[in-house]
Amino acid sequence: MSKQSEFAVILKMNPMFADLGPDELQRIAGLCHTQQLALGETLFQKGDPGDALYGVRRGQIRIETGAPDGSRLTLNFMGSGDVFGEVAVLDGEPRSADATAGEATELFVLRREDFLAFLEREPKIAIKLIMLLCQRIRWQSERMEESMLQPLPVRLARRLSALAADYGSEVHISQEQLGVFVGAARESVNRQLQAWRKDGILDLQRGRILLQNLNKLTSVARNE
Repeated sequence: MSKQSEFAVILKMNPMFADLGPDELQRIAGLCHTQQLALGETLFQKGDPGDALYGVRRGQIRIETGAPDGSRLTLNFMGSGDVFGEVAVLDGEPRSADATAGEATELFVLRREDFLAFLEREPKIAIKLIMLLCQRIRWQSERMEESMLQPLPVRLARRLSALAADYGSEVHISQEQLGVFVGAARESVNRQLQAWRKDGILDLQRGRILLQNLNKLTSVARNE
């Protein structure tokens, strides 16, 4: 499979592009180039212009921000097949966080100027994307409301289950970072993790969480 076809497959898995046809996706993918990053190399920093959309071909990108005490908080992990920067490629606004390679990484890159020029030539695709973005906004609004109404164990179990789906049963994340993800204080997160540790759902080690009973964790995530 060519790199262009690989990128088309990745785009198809992203909600913003999911309803586009194969020919449309191939034409968009044809605009991309690839970029290599070494472990720890910075892709962009908070405040940089939003000038591209990225797809992870292999490796891992950490989306990070600085904490008040000078430490770093990981807001999200982007692994193979993930797309990020969809909004930036359309509005060009400054990046809201830093992006750093968590390991040797290869990215597909779709530059904003190339994409906008393409949409000017293809107004029907531009209209499709507007509709898809509206659907995505509605979906995110519903999920946000749902998240705010769910108790902490459910929010925490859903986040850990999502990380496990991407990275396996050994999740490298701090309790402080988990708190950022689920909108809770580190102390509250720690109490819940300790309770799950006693129940044999997981084990805690420095900077990582070993998920030992994903079935139980999934049941909590489903609020069963």
